[in-house]
Amino acid sequence: MQEKHLYLTTVGRVTGRQHTVELWFAVSEGKIYLSHEGAPTDWMKNLCKTDQVEMTITDNRFTGRGRVVSETETFSRGKYALYHKYYGFAEAAVIDDWFSESSIIEISTIEKSNHMQR
Repeated sequence: MQEKHLYLTTVGRVTGRQHTVELWFAVSEGKIYLSHEGAPTDWMKNLCKTDQVEMTITDNRFTGRGRVVSETETFSRGKYALYHKYYGFAEAAVIDDWFSESSIIEISTIEKSNHMQR
């Protein structure tokens, strides 16, 4: 996908209200990958409590299931997809360093949607 960002909507873990953020993303093997450097944000904490998310890319809406990944293969797939999309190809050491303090989030079970379900 050529688009640079998506809008991710999670359900607030305390309020139950929708929370939307703009994020860079990449697609690999039918899954969407996001990353965040540093401490977990509200949207990350929200999806850890309720994994259902909604994404808007251009004028298209999708639902999916999100999770913070730590498995080596999945983490690597996400970081390489993100780096290649935004910066091109680089040596593994460069990409590993770039994501050394990052979390990788994988969105799967992606379906086209008209609205977010609770």
